[in-house]
Amino acid sequence: MARIQLYLEYEGTNYVGWQTQANGLSIQLCLQTALADLLGAPVSLWVAGRTDAGVHARRQVAVFDTPKVLPLRAFMKGVNARLPPDIAVVDVCCVADDFHPRHMSKSKHYAYYISNRPCRSPLRRLTHWQIFKPLDVEAMHKGAEFFLGSHDFSSFRASDCKARHAIRRLDVSCVEGKSRDEIICTFKGTAFLKHMIRSMVGSLVEVGRAHRPPEWIARVLAQKDRCAAGPTAPPHGLVLEEIVFGERVQASNIDRFKVEE
Repeated sequence: MARIQLYLEYEGTNYVGWQTQANGLSIQLCLQTALADLLGAPVSLWVAGRTDAGVHARRQVAVFDTPKVLPLRAFMKGVNARLPPDIAVVDVCCVADDFHPRHMSKSKHYAYYISNRPCRSPLRRLTHWQIFKPLDVEAMHKGAEFFLGSHDFSSFRASDCKARHAIRRLDVSCVEGKSRDEIICTFKGTAFLKHMIRSMVGSLVEVGRAHRPPEWIARVLAQKDRCAAGPTAPPHGLVLEEIVFGERVQASNIDRFKVEE
């Protein structure tokens, strides 16, 4: 038995999110179906983070166990041949038997993309929140800095969030880019609440529109009330960019799963 780790890239537009649900097609179902067809048996997947409906990923991580011996490249090519064009395995490796992507992740990196051009962008319509009136990027960045460190993010969680508590730590929170062009909001932390990033971005856009000063973000954090914050940004601007893990021991049987050159 080997534990295989897949790195996934996907455009989440057509899916109800990562997790399999009764109300539509999920990334998880597509991947499990492709793996089952390739390996000839059902597969259980562990994932590093569950993305919501419409959210994209550049380097999601999923892990599964298999007794079937294949070159690692065959896992990538074989699964990709069975996946729809908006989902792909972009890398693969063999990991230790006790490796779990959710429990062993050290930090997650998300980016939220805003198109601030004065007219709509056909090429950005599925990957950016399009806001046509100019935004003050410097003010948004000043507001984002109030998210740094450990806080109670109750003001920025969904009403149906099932997390036991709202304390989270952000090590990176910044806004970069140019007004009238592309603006990128970047966040890195150990974990995030449901709709947390989209709620933060919605509030930062209120700052960028000069509806609120940057210091308003600190006041919203202190209130611990979702009604105090701005609107939730749409999902299609959000991308799971990367998941960082600590050192892990490679599987002892890795030679049986070498990548084909």
